[in-house]
Amino acid sequence: MIRHAFFAGTWYPSVKKEIEQYISPASKKVKAIAVVCPHAGWIYSGKTAGKVFSRVQPAGLNILIGPNHRGGGASVSVYPEGAWQTPLGELEIDKAAASEIVSRSKFAKPDASAHDQEHSLEVQTPFIKFTNPDARIVPICMNDYSPSTCRDLGLAVAGAISSQKNRGSSLIVASSDMSHYVSASAAKIADGMAIEKILKLDPAGLLKVVEENNITMCGSGPVASALWAAKELGATGAELVAYSTSGDVTGDDSEVVGYAGLIIY
Repeated sequence: MIRHAFFAGTWYPSVKKEIEQYISPASKKVKAIAVVCPHAGWIYSGKTAGKVFSRVQPAGLNILIGPNHRGGGASVSVYPEGAWQTPLGELEIDKAAASEIVSRSKFAKPDASAHDQEHSLEVQTPFIKFTNPDARIVPICMNDYSPSTCRDLGLAVAGAISSQKNRGSSLIVASSDMSHYVSASAAKIADGMAIEKILKLDPAGLLKVVEENNITMCGSGPVASALWAAKELGATGAELVAYSTSGDVTGDDSEVVGYAGLIIY
């Protein structure tokens, strides 16, 4: 089962020469447990995502968690086997890790159909393939952001990673944009509240502040799940690598989307 790179050449570059412009090889590498990266078209968010992947040590096993924008499939859909195409070659699905996440979770189900035409994880794959050509992935998309589901998935991911340690390094990639279609000043305030909870490694607090303040952060559930996983794996801190908005590209700050890049270690 091979998933086509649906968004190559539109949402992100389709050739290596253009992709590598977003990576800074001279950056000091951090051994991260998880990262938070945006998933808009690279013209808007690629620099922010690239700064994150430039800062972290490449991992063998990459567990990608993102929103299910289309809403179909299981509440937590795990791509079970096969490979994903990228402009740089295929990324193999780690079938064993995918199966173990499903077995450890009450909510996760093997479901490839939910990933059809979903962009939030695909836009991360060229960065992963570029930084480690031999990387393996487990793509997971969610449409249930309840605290119980997020915690369940996070603990399942942590358990799977712990049992896979003899197979090499791992990284959790949580895919999320921040505030949508508000002024740049409003986005900075709202996104600051969410970022504060991420920096404090507070997944329940993140979900609460997003709900109570109507913050239009589309991947709050995936990020909360990654935080629960990272804490279970021993995370002690986090760092904001970059923050930007679409207004930085368009020049229009009246209605923007926010993008945050963070490292959790």
